[in-house]
Amino acid sequence: MPRSPYEFTAGNTPDAPRSDAPELLTALAADLRRLDYTLDGVARLLGPTASAALNRDQVIPAMLAAEKAVRADNGAAPLAAVVRLWLLAEPQERDTLDDALPGLRADGLQALGLVQPVPGTSLLTARADLRPYGWDANEDGSGGAELWVASDLAAHQQAGVLRHDHVLGIGQASTTLVQTTIRRYTARALDLGTGCGIQAFHLLHHCEHVTATDISERALAYARFNILLNAEALSVDPERLDERVSLRLGSLLEPVAGEEFGLVVSNPPFVITPRSAGEDAADQFTYRDGGLPGDGIVSALVADLPGVLAPGGTAQMLGNWEVPAGTEWQERPQSWVRPGVDAWFIQREQVSPEQYAETWLQDASESRDRAHYRDAYAAYLADFASRNVEGVGFGMVWLRRPAAGAQASVPAALSRFEEITYPIEQPIGPHLGAAVERHDWLAAHSLEDVHLLVADDVTEERHQRPGAEHPGVILLRQGAGLRRTNLLSTELAGFVSACDGDLTAGQIAGALEALLGGASDGGTGPGEGFDGGSFRHALLTDVANLVRDGFLIPARE
Repeated sequence: MPRSPYEFTAGNTPDAPRSDAPELLTALAADLRRLDYTLDGVARLLGPTASAALNRDQVIPAMLAAEKAVRADNGAAPLAAVVRLWLLAEPQERDTLDDALPGLRADGLQALGLVQPVPGTSLLTARADLRPYGWDANEDGSGGAELWVASDLAAHQQAGVLRHDHVLGIGQASTTLVQTTIRRYTARALDLGTGCGIQAFHLLHHCEHVTATDISERALAYARFNILLNAEALSVDPERLDERVSLRLGSLLEPVAGEEFGLVVSNPPFVITPRSAGEDAADQFTYRDGGLPGDGIVSALVADLPGVLAPGGTAQMLGNWEVPAGTEWQERPQSWVRPGVDAWFIQREQVSPEQYAETWLQDASESRDRAHYRDAYAAYLADFASRNVEGVGFGMVWLRRPAAGAQASVPAALSRFEEITYPIEQPIGPHLGAAVERHDWLAAHSLEDVHLLVADDVTEERHQRPGAEHPGVILLRQGAGLRRTNLLSTELAGFVSACDGDLTAGQIAGALEALLGGASDGGTGPGEGFDGGSFRHALLTDVANLVRDGFLIPARE
């Protein structure tokens, strides 16, 4: 494939770690591996409570735990020094780092741009955050990884407001997208707005080639550093990086115009931020601000992403959307989806303009200057008021281009817009994938002819008044996945109780129809006025919904 004019190959970008010194990267990886600078290794050093606090960006318990580990003199001092340097942003003595990282030593850390001297002392302080990251292997032992991820120091690791070209590390949004993505093999995948590269790491484990784009040179420099530091774990040959990874510098879909991908993932800069006259890119936080008014960045991507999908290809992203006063939350997102595109939106929360302003001003440490905080807060509220916005939703988006041969002019076959605000199982991606498969299975089969089973995680609850002959409420509950609850009619509950795989759905529906409608030979039933055809149609429509949501599943033939 010819090289794209947007290709990013720089290994020495100002104010970012260097990735053009392979011998230093190899030495750093070997030192970190020897130290057991892993998720488990750090957790053992700090203990569960300090580790949990650190995950909440509270560093004091971790500082105390690291000091205790050093005083114990049990060989933990080298790992503690590295934890203090990068996770806690505490300056370390040069000699201490030489001992902790003997292959690379302090001079190597400086050469890579990971530390810098504290003037007038023998101390070195972190220029970047470098922390362990990884995920567990599948049940068959495949797919696990232990990595290290470099990014800019976070707000709790430094003083002042974040720089506007801040490169975000492992945040809640990025891990949410990781857990949400439906993992499947594809030849070409796109990570739109890669940041430090988190999504690309996961894609490289189940895709042949990954294109990662960003509007920030520093972000791409971090992503390149991280990929090459973890080259072995990611099955990347540093000498032939382009065989598996293409890094592109540019805005949104511009760097991949005319190309197609089987899978696109994106944690875009979706934060809704007030725009001001004369503002340019340098005034925005590039990791979160898309530069368009309101939710324009998300609406543009929902509309345009199908254009870079291969037939049958899918896209998954996170986003915010505005909810104008007097409207339902889904009205705006529904208007963004092009005809013929499958779409599934799940709103996970909705907040007021005030809550939204507070969240993102705190995120960038803009609350530290009282006057600035007041003005910025007022700007948020005025911006939302100008569009009559009374709420802001956050959630997950799944899109699919019709497979080859499908007619793009017909309404989308899968169109779901739902709000799920309670806790769900993580990772949710496999369950979302199973739901899409069930949708496609229903479209390809006649429900009348299939055998169904109750899913293993489903339980039934019956509630009735004391002394009542029959239950007044019958509920089906899922223990896994989206953990839905479904209110059943007596007839639908009877259908579910008969789903043991022996009878077809049509046979069960027929038996219930005969029972309720009365037999032609004089059996007792509702009798006059009972419309068997309407009953059967309504019942099987409800059954299809139970299959779609995973309460009932196809029996293996």
